[in-house]
Amino acid sequence: MEQRGRKRYCNTVHLLLFIFLVFSSRTSASCRRRAVKHLSTAPPSSTPLESKITSKVIVVSIVSGVLTGLVSALALAFLVRSTVKYLKQTPILKGPVVFSPKITPKSLHAALANGIQLLGSDPNGKYYKMVLDNGLVVAVKRLGSLEGNGGSPEATKSVKRRLQKELELLAGLRDRNLMSLRAYVRESDEFSLVYDYMPNGSLEDVMTKVRAQELELGWEIRLRVAVGIVKGLQYLHFSCEQQILHYNLKPTNVMLDSEFEPRLADCGLAKIIPASHTSVSCYSAPESSQTNRYTDKSDVFSFGMILGVLLTGRDPTLPFSIEGASGGSLGQWLKHLQQTGEVREALDKSILGEEVEEDEMLMALRITIICLSDFPADRPSSDELVHMLTQLHSF
Repeated sequence: MEQRGRKRYCNTVHLLLFIFLVFSSRTSASCRRRAVKHLSTAPPSSTPLESKITSKVIVVSIVSGVLTGLVSALALAFLVRSTVKYLKQTPILKGPVVFSPKITPKSLHAALANGIQLLGSDPNGKYYKMVLDNGLVVAVKRLGSLEGNGGSPEATKSVKRRLQKELELLAGLRDRNLMSLRAYVRESDEFSLVYDYMPNGSLEDVMTKVRAQELELGWEIRLRVAVGIVKGLQYLHFSCEQQILHYNLKPTNVMLDSEFEPRLADCGLAKIIPASHTSVSCYSAPESSQTNRYTDKSDVFSFGMILGVLLTGRDPTLPFSIEGASGGSLGQWLKHLQQTGEVREALDKSILGEEVEEDEMLMALRITIICLSDFPADRPSSDELVHMLTQLHSF
């Protein structure tokens, strides 16, 4: 349907161009004929008044021809520009767009229609578990509605096009520590993103179980998770053709496979999804929440918060007591303990053990505090962090 509309649009443009060209050529020819006629019919012995009138007629004819040609040229340029702009627009695709040979559009439609299991939700959408007819288990994230946010229909279409282009870009990323986008489905004003299923869920799920003493997570696994996260950031920041920022790094967007290897999800989507679908969290860098400025160092701040959670086991959404006063953040609490020489008190008691591991954890806490600096320039890059953390342990 959309292709037919474009064809009709192009045919209309071609017809208008033809009319303009014909009009321009006929007008110019008419002006020339009038000028020649005036010159040829002028009597050989014209009076000064007649010569003056003839000269005016010639000048008016020339100016009229020039103006007509100029207007025609401007109209032609406008039409060509409008046509090119229209044709360059990314078409909004309907139905499943598949990037994996293991998935077919038919199997996706069938699985979505037969019911899916809810795994969890966040401000950007809900997560589901889905089994395809070939037995493949996948995870589906359904983004919230892109409409109803106060924007015009054209603004909503623009968001859909940008989201679609971003999804196609993400589908081409290949790294061990990134969630691979296998397909997406657009239904009305909603997008469903299809990923590999991660049996251990998100890092948020795992840390919730750790706090409830339902799961033990030793230092070696926690360090592996931290190194995997920062390697994923390193790939986005330094290995892509154009630097990609995550924009929304937090434990709910870090998925863990069966061996607790982390994979970053929703890379870059927060900058496209309307503001009503995203919210500032305790993982957001101060410059992004205060001035809406975001850089790779903002991602590093978010990583510092996650590393702090892994080391302390604490929930950063809860207030921290500093010198008897409640209401401090995790970063402020860690900095205070470092200044008072009591930073060891911040470590999760459930992972304290061998002296060598404790030294590694204390060094990792210092790295955490550097990442949580209020000034982006003082934070290390993700590339530097990979070297800093891998020196703590051999991976």
